[in-house]
Amino acid sequence: MIDCTEVLLKEMVQQNNLQPEDVCSVFISVTNDIDAAFPARALRRLSGWEYVPVMCMNEIPVPGSLAQCIRVMMHVNTKAAQQEVKHIYLEEAVKLRPDLQQSSQCGQLSK
Repeated sequence: MIDCTEVLLKEMVQQNNLQPEDVCSVFISVTNDIDAAFPARALRRLSGWEYVPVMCMNEIPVPGSLAQCIRVMMHVNTKAAQQEVKHIYLEEAVKLRPDLQQSSQCGQLSK
């Protein structure tokens, strides 16, 4: 879980050309079936990200919702327009926003 969270974070950073000093905070949510570790540990593995505030939380357990799902929301200071932001959805999560789909899988992304 930590490794896949790290892959997701790295892809978000790379695709949006982000620098840690531009990130105000990061929220990471997980579904109730993920409880082995804090996904924020993945952010702490990234060089330069030690001062970025991060918070973990559980998703609302809505019946029929996607299982085994990790979601990341970064609050970023940017001049990019909303339509220029690249949203990253991996594996089954592409179902959440097919209009923003970039098909990738954990472990198959550029690192």
